[in-house]
Amino acid sequence: MLAKVKSTGLFGINGFIVDIETDISPGLPSFDIVGLADTAVKESRERVRSAIKNSGFDFPMKRITVNMAPGDTRKEGPAYDLAIAIGILKATGQIVEPTEFQPIFLGELSLDGSIRPVNGVLPMLLSVSHTVHDVIVPTANA
Repeated sequence: MLAKVKSTGLFGINGFIVDIETDISPGLPSFDIVGLADTAVKESRERVRSAIKNSGFDFPMKRITVNMAPGDTRKEGPAYDLAIAIGILKATGQIVEPTEFQPIFLGELSLDGSIRPVNGVLPMLLSVSHTVHDVIVPTANA
């Protein structure tokens, strides 16, 4: 199953849209993140896994591939945790969003599933405000 979620990143002081595509398929259990992600983004695998389990959802024991596009732009920091988790939950059918509701998701996940604030939210959202109307961010960033 494939799910698409939006987030944002920073390139200098300019924000850009990041499309997070999550594919869950049969096979040996694995969790790969591709798309020029730095170490903090790669570490989100463990935060996302624990947060999903500790929030009462099922973490799939399948082959999970998360693509972060555009693939030629570096993605840094833990701001993508929430979007990756939402992508997994959508791909497994554990949550359903109306097709017209396509928000941007930003937030770092703690292991218990709570959402922590992230840095750079204002420039990220100012740069993409002409294309996006719905945003889900940690309360501390609102």
